Amino acid sequence: MVSADVVRTVIGVIGNVISLILFLSPVPTFVRIWKKGSVEQYSPAPYLATLANCMVWALYGLPMVHPHSILVVTINGSAIFIELSYIILFLIYASDKKQRLKVLLILLVELVLMALLVLTVLILAHTYERRSLIVGIVCILCNIMMYASPLAVMKLVITTKSVEFMPFCLSLFSFANGLAWFSFALIRFDIFLTIPNGLGLLFGSGQLILYATYYKNTKRLLAERKARQVSLTEVVSDGDEPKKIGSTTQNGSAPHHGT
Repeated sequence: MVSADVVRTVIGVIGNVISLILFLSPVPTFVRIWKKGSVEQYSPAPYLATLANCMVWALYGLPMVHPHSILVVTINGSAIFIELSYIILFLIYASDKKQRLKVLLILLVELVLMALLVLTVLILAHTYERRSLIVGIVCILCNIMMYASPLAVMKLVITTKSVEFMPFCLSLFSFANGLAWFSFALIRFDIFLTIPNGLGLLFGSGQLILYATYYKNTKRLLAERKARQVSLTEVVSDGDEPKKIGSTTQNGSAPHHGT
């Protein structure tokens, strides 16, 4: 009979794979930003929240804090590098200086708070239980922030009745990630993993429901926008032609051709 620990390890590995896909899912979004040279209406909030979340969970999984959690360290350590890359790209292509400054300040605050948390854990907490408790509580708060951060995007979807700026892959793998880690936490019950990933499962479900609700309307809106752009191009092209004709018939005479 397969032991609970083996099942937990397998689910943890699957969770690592799904989480990695989740963290890489915004790549098409940033390719679009790179090609257009603008962040458009995309929000930096999910990436800042995810970075904070991953830094804290990487600390939680360290042997000195919560032993036997190496799978938590591997995925969150990788994610820190990935999320920092997204934030740097966002800073490069953000045209609004105030927005760029805001992102930099939030990033600085996150790094300072993380340093303070590490010092607090190492200096004040001398047992695994205390370290797990301190970091675990912070993990829950950060995880909730990460999963709740798309709420701003969900509000935009409801307001505009369009999912254009809510990437489907990000929503899908947020749901799958919450499901995998929620299952992982239940096998050897870990309240610090159960609560935030249960909420992640809930938020991910909400995003998928919104996507299914507004997908067809989004296609219609995009088609209408494209049609307007084509019509405008044709009007501009037609408007240029008379100017060229008029320039060749100035002063009421035909253009002179040299011999």
